[in-house]
Amino acid sequence: MKNVEMKVEGDKLVITVNLSKEFGPSSSGKTIIVASTEGNQTIEGYKAENYKIGLNIYRKP
Repeated sequence: MKNVEMKVEGDKLVITVNLSKEFGPSSSGKTIIVASTEGNQTIEGYKAENYKIGLNIYRKP
C-alpha cells in the first residue's frame, strides 16, 4: 500500500492518508497519485477477514 494506514476500532474502519504526499502521475498521466491500496486488500482483524477494500486517492495536476 502507498500512503494508506488502516485500523479497526470496534466496528469502524479508520483510514489515514497524508494528503501532502504524492507518488507521481497515474499510468494514463491524467492525475497524480496520492494514495492507493494497490488493488483489493483484506481488512485485518475484523470478523475473520471477510472484508476487503480497494482505495485510490488522486488529484488533478
